[in-house]
Amino acid sequence: MRIVIAGGHGQIALRLERLLSAGGHHVVGVVRDPGQSQDLRDAGAEPVVLDLESASVDEVAEALRGADAAVFAAGAGPGSGVARKDTVDRGAAVLFADAAERAGVRRYLVVSSMGADARHEGDEVFDAYLRAKGAADDDVRSRSGLDWTVLRPGGLTNDAGTGLVRLKASTGRGPVPRDDVAAVLAELLETPATAGLTLELIGGSVPVAVAVKDVAGN
Repeated sequence: MRIVIAGGHGQIALRLERLLSAGGHHVVGVVRDPGQSQDLRDAGAEPVVLDLESASVDEVAEALRGADAAVFAAGAGPGSGVARKDTVDRGAAVLFADAAERAGVRRYLVVSSMGADARHEGDEVFDAYLRAKGAADDDVRSRSGLDWTVLRPGGLTNDAGTGLVRLKASTGRGPVPRDDVAAVLAELLETPATAGLTLELIGGSVPVAVAVKDVAGN
């Protein structure tokens, strides 16, 4: 498959690029900073430099053209303020979805966040982040032109992956290694029957492939 990942230099995205390229897929990572290109090449991905806060739908669609799947893994990141939570975590996700539809790419995965909710209350930056992610999820889930899956991991850690997870519509809160988030995303890409699902993910006791198979088609 040709798979295009927005936010290609993110910690989860780099892990996913390594997994997918090792599996023989052609992986493209969209990054804003050309200085990150070599890191993507080292991970086995082809870098495309595009700023999703300023690019047009046509520019992003060009990067997506011919892809079998798109993964939105971009984020404003720690240290960013309320404004960029909206322009990146919501706005760029909507732009990427618009571009996927324009390019005819149906399979669309979103890396969201546990607790994402457009109606979430609160005045802190993290509250704004959860609202932005929730609004982006709502937008993607409203699109009949996309075979979407929304993945909402719990607290992300840099612990080594165990390959054992809990993946359900509702899991309760808990931590999950970024390694295992990437492994679940790779498995979701191989499992079209997970389209239309919003899934929470934390560490657990079920092997990744089994956990994805268990939710497929539900």
